[in-house]
Amino acid sequence: MRKLKSVLLYTALGLLANIGHAQTADLEALRAGDMRKLTFHSEPIAGSDVAFMSEDAGDMTLADLNGKYIVLNFWATWCAPCRKEMPELSALQADLGGDMFQVVTVATGRNPLPAMKKFFEEIGVDNLPLHTDARQSFSRSMGVLGLPVTLIIDPEGHEIARLQGDADWHSDSAVAIITALLAPN
Repeated sequence: MRKLKSVLLYTALGLLANIGHAQTADLEALRAGDMRKLTFHSEPIAGSDVAFMSEDAGDMTLADLNGKYIVLNFWATWCAPCRKEMPELSALQADLGGDMFQVVTVATGRNPLPAMKKFFEEIGVDNLPLHTDARQSFSRSMGVLGLPVTLIIDPEGHEIARLQGDADWHSDSAVAIITALLAPN
């Protein structure tokens, strides 16, 4: 598995070494396993300016996250597939999170904060935000119709890819895709 991860990582970096920003075809070539469900858009889609509630109970928008790549996950405490994939998102954040990349989670619908904290505690996640979208205004504005849904947002706040359903976001393929996006120009 480690060897496959290294091969995917070096392939990603080799594909992107001379072209600056990752091109869709190059990123699509890195999709394997669950990541085959990840759909890259031919053109970036404008993000929403609808506010959601940050974990410190203030309003925030996607614009507050500009300047880095974001893996934006919509979830709920009652969502069994969310429970399965959240530790993988946490591992992705632990390995790649920083100045250029962040995993952002938004609980959509009725998800009381104590239930959200318990959910994260039960699955051993302590490095992801507990943002909420109780009225589902933000999630609707982003075209989220079911859960989980995960979007990749570019540093300008545009959606560049979408995955409906759960996935292993810490797989070799997912790590290679995010690493390719983060490759220097």
